[in-house]
Amino acid sequence: MKKLIIIVFLIFGVLLPAFAEDDTKTILPSETGIVESIKYEDAEDLNQGEQTTKQVVTVKVLTGNFKGTERMIDNMLTGNPAYDIQLSKGDKVVLHVEPTSDTVSTPDDVDFFIADIKRDNQIFIFTGLFFVLLLLIGKKKGLTSIISIISTIALIFFMLMPMILNGFCPIASAVLTGIISTVITIYLVGGFNSKSSAAIIGTAMSLIFSGALSMLAIYFAHLTGFAGEENMFLYTARPDLSFTGILSASMIIGALGALMDTAVSIASTVNEIYETDKKLSVKKLFKSGMNVGRDIIGTMSNTLILVYLGSSLPLVLLSSNIDMNKFFNLNQVATEILSALIGSIAILFCVPVTAIIAAYLIKKQKEKIHFNFDTKKETN
Repeated sequence: MKKLIIIVFLIFGVLLPAFAEDDTKTILPSETGIVESIKYEDAEDLNQGEQTTKQVVTVKVLTGNFKGTERMIDNMLTGNPAYDIQLSKGDKVVLHVEPTSDTVSTPDDVDFFIADIKRDNQIFIFTGLFFVLLLLIGKKKGLTSIISIISTIALIFFMLMPMILNGFCPIASAVLTGIISTVITIYLVGGFNSKSSAAIIGTAMSLIFSGALSMLAIYFAHLTGFAGEENMFLYTARPDLSFTGILSASMIIGALGALMDTAVSIASTVNEIYETDKKLSVKKLFKSGMNVGRDIIGTMSNTLILVYLGSSLPLVLLSSNIDMNKFFNLNQVATEILSALIGSIAILFCVPVTAIIAAYLIKKQKEKIHFNFDTKKETN
């Protein structure tokens, strides 16, 4: 177990510095504040003549160099829940700090603006609950699952993101990130053996296939890559990025979990069948893997489609107020549908590929070495 953890950290130690982003621009970090009091005033919107409410909020800064500073900040309520920040006394808020002079040394040199309500504490609570349940139910497998989850998140934030922002091809970056994540996850959870190797190869080939398929879908469907507000915000900051490439990368990453699950299930089944009867030929092992794969296809494809449907439920509800022909041809709708279909087609591709690779590797191996994380080795 210790050796595996060391290997993971060595991989990150080698890879992450190569993709680190060199950003010398000085930006003041956001700070945390607490609402101490609120006064309400009516304010007329000069642009549209609409009546809005102004909250004059007294905020005390709780962190950073300006800790203890109190400021009165205007918080406008326009009646639009998408943009309004409803505050109450005692709420913790995230403060955007904007310098007002070239040198920042005192609180008078900065302005504070309320960016949003502070929600990370709730995120930490539910994350802790998830990890505790994972350890209680999964025990040692749960621990390795936590390591794999953390490594995948680290790869996305510290490898995939810097690569794309530094001009690397988003599709190649997503495929490379997905393959490295697959290697770490499957070897950690399943051990170093032919079963895991087959699952990794099957997942890697399926990721490459999904990348090619996503490029075709984006090209022929004339998708723009601008399916939401966040894309417009990113375009404002970085218009030089390839947004169709980013869309393709998001499709690849979105399908990664389902592909790993499918490949591991098939490879594990083929391995167990071989252990039961080692006289079975590669062809018979392949047929057994395909039989299991057919059962997996329905649930995995359904899972992907439900994930995309759930994340775009407002779009689904919008269909009741718009012509169906126009609805299905909206860029946002077509993007979500094609993303779900590409992931599902990749799963279909993954089943026979993993089945044949697992059948061949497991049958032809001379010996299998399992790491059960108890520092014991089994040689069959």
